Amino acid sequence: MRGPDKVAAMVRLGALGWGVRRIAAELGCSHMTVRRYLAAGGWTPYRTPERASALDGLGEWLAERFRRHRGNADVVRQDLARERGVRVSLRTIERAVAPLRRELAAEARATVRFETPPGHQMQVDFGELRVPVEGETGRVFLFVATLGHSRRLFVRAFRHERQSAWLDGIEGAFRHFGGATAEVLVDNAKALVLHHDAARARCGSTAASSPSRATGGSGRAPARRSGPGPRMRLNSPFRVTRCYSPPAHG
Repeated sequence: MRGPDKVAAMVRLGALGWGVRRIAAELGCSHMTVRRYLAAGGWTPYRTPERASALDGLGEWLAERFRRHRGNADVVRQDLARERGVRVSLRTIERAVAPLRRELAAEARATVRFETPPGHQMQVDFGELRVPVEGETGRVFLFVATLGHSRRLFVRAFRHERQSAWLDGIEGAFRHFGGATAEVLVDNAKALVLHHDAARARCGSTAASSPSRATGGSGRAPARRSGPGPRMRLNSPFRVTRCYSPPAHG
């Protein structure tokens, strides 16, 4: 790449009627370089050519998997190779998800722990891990229950996250904690919540009324953010059946 002064000399000589090769010989550069700058009419900054990426068109898929795996870029890379047949280096994935990682960090800083009285609320959710089983990597779904006051945890592994797994997990958590909380907070689980809006939530018939399940006194629709501030506002509760009488202590 030539500097602005040398390119300006090329343009002046060209205006005087000098040929491309004569200008190149005079200035000690390639005739193709002279031809390019004369065609441009002057000096232009160097532009890195755009290269096609193996990740083109996969932005939404990468974002969804990155959040699902809680920022684990290596697991995203493995999913990409197995499901999409695209094999790239871990560094390539890390560069692609760098903006997403900053978003997750900002969300974590903006989230304030929601305090509840003892025995009032239990928060439940599912996570997913890939673990080696008999030489093969398989998916394991982890049910996690957290008492809103003491933050005590109950974790149980399942092969799926259908409604039966949610209810078995909730029942197991109540047995582990020694009682039922007044509310169960679920994160918009499709297996339990059929529909919700700002005013109410409608859950599946089994989750809502089955007398054979230990699903607590009431539930709440997902916690939702009303703006850039802390995540503290909850939606209206939906009813589920109480089957345990002693209160949980957390």
